[in-house]
Amino acid sequence: MQDARISLVDLANRVGLSRTPCQLRLKRLIDDGIILGFHASLNYKHLGMSHIAFVELKLSDTREPALREFKKAVRAVKEVEQCHLIAGPFDYLLKVRTENIDAYRATLAESISRLPYVSSTSTFVVMEAVKDDNYSAL
Repeated sequence: MQDARISLVDLANRVGLSRTPCQLRLKRLIDDGIILGFHASLNYKHLGMSHIAFVELKLSDTREPALREFKKAVRAVKEVEQCHLIAGPFDYLLKVRTENIDAYRATLAESISRLPYVSSTSTFVVMEAVKDDNYSAL
């Protein structure tokens, strides 16, 4: 998880195996769905996308057809990095990344609030990311 670009030789040395058994184990982890992919960690501050907000969403309808329609629509909002169905006082928690608060307000008004069955939202703006395993340049 910490270095997806490590060479097979270096990985084999690190785990104490020769190259071939290491390659076979890595292939099995991929084939078994343990390793889902290899990704780059981006420095969002350098990309001008360092504004993060978490949004609690309540839906007006939580029957299965409504949830399916909501999930399909939310996947199309590029600013939404994560969307989780929550057991609690609201229905979904979104992690939204934009360039600044103005861009966030526009995303909220033009995209998030217009998602199917959204009845209310509450926004929590991130002031500092103390720990984020998906982001190496805090």
